[in-house]
Amino acid sequence: MNRYFVYILSNNSKMLYTGVTSNLERRLFEHKQHLVEGYTKRYRITKLVYYDETNDVTGAIAREKQIKGWLRKKKIALIESMNPEWKDLSEDWG
Repeated sequence: MNRYFVYILSNNSKMLYTGVTSNLERRLFEHKQHLVEGYTKRYRITKLVYYDETNDVTGAIAREKQIKGWLRKKKIALIESMNPEWKDLSEDWG
């Protein structure tokens, strides 16, 4: 069964980036090593603060678009419902 992840990354300034991937560990490695050009590399957005998993690729893409369309306040409420201290959820992933 395929797995898809919608995730939100942050940095120390709490700037946010929302993405979708089929391999969360690989994608986080790319972000943390600054291999992904653009916004996350420029602002050092590497801390995983939220993620959700599904086996439906269409649903994952729709969820990513939904979250991207939200106001910042709603995104923060989503993050804090799962991760009130804004810890890096990937910290212990090796």
